[in-house]
Parts: sequence; C-alpha cells; structure tokens
Amino acid sequence: MEVDAPLHFTPAAKSAATVLCADCGAAIDGTQSTGAFCYDCIKLKTDVTGSIQREATIHMCRDCDRWLSPPTSWVVAPPESRELLALCLKKLRGLNKLRIIDAGFIWTEPHSRRIKVKITVQQEIGDGAIMQQSFEVEYTQNYHQCPDCAKSYTHNTWRASVQVRQKVPHKRTFLYLEQAILKHAAHKDTINIKEVHDGIDFFFAARNHAEAFIDFLKAVVPVSTKKSQELISHDIHTSTKNYKFSFSVELVPICKDDLVVLPMALARKIGNISPLTLCYRIGTSVNLIDPSTLQTADVDTAVYWRTPFRPLADVQDLVEFIVLDIEPLGAQRGRNFLAEATVARASDMGSNDSTYYTRTHLGAILNVGDSVMGYHLTGTNFNNELFDKLEESKHGSAIPDVILVKKHYNRSKKSKGKRNWRIKRMNREESEMLPRKQDQEKMARDFEMFLRDVEEDEELRHGVALYKAQQEQAAADAMEIEESEAGDDAGLTIPMEQLLDDMEDMTMNE
Repeated sequence: MEVDAPLHFTPAAKSAATVLCADCGAAIDGTQSTGAFCYDCIKLKTDVTGSIQREATIHMCRDCDRWLSPPTSWVVAPPESRELLALCLKKLRGLNKLRIIDAGFIWTEPHSRRIKVKITVQQEIGDGAIMQQSFEVEYTQNYHQCPDCAKSYTHNTWRASVQVRQKVPHKRTFLYLEQAILKHAAHKDTINIKEVHDGIDFFFAARNHAEAFIDFLKAVVPVSTKKSQELISHDIHTSTKNYKFSFSVELVPICKDDLVVLPMALARKIGNISPLTLCYRIGTSVNLIDPSTLQTADVDTAVYWRTPFRPLADVQDLVEFIVLDIEPLGAQRGRNFLAEATVARASDMGSNDSTYYTRTHLGAILNVGDSVMGYHLTGTNFNNELFDKLEESKHGSAIPDVILVKKHYNRSKKSKGKRNWRIKRMNREESEMLPRKQDQEKMARDFEMFLRDVEEDEELRHGVALYKAQQEQAAADAMEIEESEAGDDAGLTIPMEQLLDDMEDMTMNE
C-alpha cells in the first residue's frame, strides 16, 4: 500500500502595490517616496546642479607656470593633474553641498586656453531617494603674473642684502665703519641703506656686489658672516632659478677702550699676556695691551669666534681721575710710554684723601694735574665668570685698583660742539618706527663721543675723511681757538692741511 508524500503549503508571493506615473503612465512602486512620478520623469523635472556655475576663470603665471589658488597662494599643477583638478573643483561655488562621485578632464586643444571638466554628483531628494547627475564646466585660462615673478622683473628690487649687527650698548664702532665705507666708496653699488635698531642693512641689486661689500668689511673690522637664500622664481622652460640672498654680518662685540678679561688658555696662546688687558684698537683683529707691562697681543677673528668673550667694562663705565704724581719708568713701545702714576677720583677731591697707585701706558701725554679717564676696579662688582676665575688664579693679586685709559680734555664752553671740520654721513632710510627721545639723545652722545675720539686719536683720524667746515663757521672757530690757545682744549684742533674742501653735495652733521 503506497503512502502519499506530505503536502507543503506555499503562500503566494505578495504583489507590490503599483501606481502609474502621472506623466508617462509607467508603472512605479507606490511605496517609494518619489510620489506619482517615475525616476526618469523626476530626472527631467529636477536639476540638483542648477545652482552650480557652468563657466569659471582660473589664473596662471606664464613665467613660472603656477596657478592661483585663492586668495593668495600659487601652486604648481601640471596639465590634467590631480592638483589642477582639485583647483578647478575648488573654484565652483556650491559644489561642497553635493556629493562628488566622479570628476575628470575633457580633452581640449592645448592652445585654446580652455579647460573642460566633467563632474558627476549625487544628492538625496527624498526618503532614501538619491539623484545622480553629470554636467560639464568650462574654465577660461587667463594669465596673471605672480608676486614673485613681478618682483624679479621690477627695477630697483634688491637681490642681496647685508645685515650688519653689533651687540654693544653704543654705536662708536658703527660710526667708524661708516666713515671707512664713505672714504673708500664701498657703498656705491647699494640701492638702499636702512638703519635699524641694532645695526644697518645694505641692499644690493646683485649678489656679487654684496659679496664684494662683505670682503671690504672683512678688510676693515673683524666680522663673522652667515649666508641664507630664498627662491623667488623658477622658469621651468629654461630651468632658470632666481634667488634672494641675505648675508648676516656680526661685528666682534669688543670696542676701542674696552676693558677685557681673556680666557686663561687664550692668554697663554697669544703670547702669555696678562688676562686683564685693554683694547686700544680695532682693525682686522682685536688689538690688546697690558697697561702695566706694555705687552701687546692680537686676537684674530677666527680665534675670537672659536673662544668668544665679552668686555668686562666699556666706555660708559669710565671714571674721571686727577693725576697727582707721575714718574716715567723708561720703557717705551711705539707711542706708549710706561709710567707709575698716583691718581685720585675727581669726585673725591675736597671730600676725602683717597688715592690710588697704578702703572699706565700713557706716560708720554700725562702730567701732574691732568684729568684722565679710567676704570675703577676697587670695590666694583663684575658679573663676569672670567673675572671671577682671574681673582682666584695666581694673577688675582696683580689686579690693579685703577686702569687708566685715555687723557680727558676739559673743553671750554665756547669751543664745545664747534669745530673747524665736518664729516660726511651716509644717506640712509630710517626705520619705520621713529626712535624715542631718550634714544635720540643717546645717539647724539655716541656721535659726540666719536668726534672727540677723532680729535684726540691721530691714528684713528687716518681712517676718516675730514672736510673743512663752512667758511663763516670756520672763521668764527678760528677766532675762538686763538682765544683759548692756552686753555684746557689746546691741541685738539685739527690742522687745516689735513682737511678736504669738497663738501657741497655731501650730507653733513651740523
């Protein structure tokens, strides 16, 4: 007896609820959120890209082949590259509100200065309904010179700058350097000279002019130089690159008449000189002298920057002394004459009887009753590590109470500030911020101090071009000098045969 197989009930599949499109009559799923219209009819009626422009303009620099990326950036983008495509998409307003599915270039004639891009985007138009559309955008390529190329083709734009700096509290060395530059016309190739807070900037149109100027500085003062460069334009057709060069020049922070403490090892290396010395001249090296023995030594530029040191005291720390007694010792080296002197501070005269005994190299020009400027070491605290080591060493007992530097001339009120000579000043551009009143007074003091150094130091005078003052002023000065020949300022007058005549087209300091 055969047994029939069990029967299984399979329910019939549910048929989707369909409606007819209101435009074309096609059957569509009524459960979708597209309403009474099919997808094709919605596509004809709806344009999600309607707010996006179909034409745009992009700018290119024909010199460096870079493209402008607003607002101010210039980017390198080869033709039909990803970088250029990103730049084109960035130019379209409203594109960020759509989802970008695809984008690509459409070929155009390279010389047509037209770029076409086909873009495919999507946007949700209902609950789960997404509209995808493609459109084309045509870009017009315009030429616009970038700022870097504009600079490279602009006249009187500097290509090299020399930034001269010195970290000292006064500008005496800068004033001497200025006179040396003027005397040898080393600034003839500059297109601009700008004075800044701690130095001077010189601008040149060519790199070789700046390098020649640096060679002159190295031949006049001890300096350290560094070079940097910046790319300003690049011609990809000829592989020509244009650079701007900046040279940083730092002067040795040691000036004439500074009190210096040398490192022990350096003092032994340059002739076993006493570590406590006086700087008596700045040339291509730092010239030092031991006032108690007349021994001299030179610190070369390369040697200094390997073992740099700062001055223990400068001319702002000088104190006036009165010579009470002086006795020559007979030793002489050049214009320096060794002598033993007994001095007292000018401020102590009449109040106490404190006197100081010292040896000095100024024996040839000092007499009893003269005023002399020097450094008072007794009771003075110096924040200097080298000086602390000197006090602890075997040389500590030989540190004098006073070190005399130069003779002090008490200029009469009539002749003060009135000279029969003038010096030339460089025409330079001042910094954007005007100096404060106290800075202007300090600059005037530094300039007056430099003029006095020129009057008193004949060796320094050889490196400075001096010119005759105006005839009326020179005549008045000559009369006043005759009246004060026996005064304290006698001997400071520069002979007329050492003065030059041409001052007509020069900038003078009155």
